[in-house]
Amino acid sequence: MGLPTDRKYTTSHEWVKAEGDVFLVGITDDAQSQLGDLVFVGDFNPGTKLAAGATAGVVESVKAASDIYAPIAGEVVAFNEQLTAQPELINQAAFDTWIFKLRVDNPADVDGLLDAAAYNAQK
Repeated sequence: MGLPTDRKYTTSHEWVKAEGDVFLVGITDDAQSQLGDLVFVGDFNPGTKLAAGATAGVVESVKAASDIYAPIAGEVVAFNEQLTAQPELINQAAFDTWIFKLRVDNPADVDGLLDAAAYNAQK
């Protein structure tokens, strides 16, 4: 599957996509594949200010738990509540399922993240 080119990526396997004045954040298909069947997505707290690289929340699978990081500095403004009951949505469509929304401190910081080609090259 080709990576969507309408977003940026991190070396820790998060993706970031602009949606108006906020950014959607999720995990890549590679990340969900490595984790396996997700059973929990949570600990994301709207209103929390995060530095770039800070832990935003967690995803847990039958195999492991993994922190999800803020790709850039900003404030968590929403958590995808649908994932509370249906964490498997990420397994089914990782690039269509956002986990949290971030109002970033400096939108230009997104430009410093990886594009699809650079993300593929570092895998």
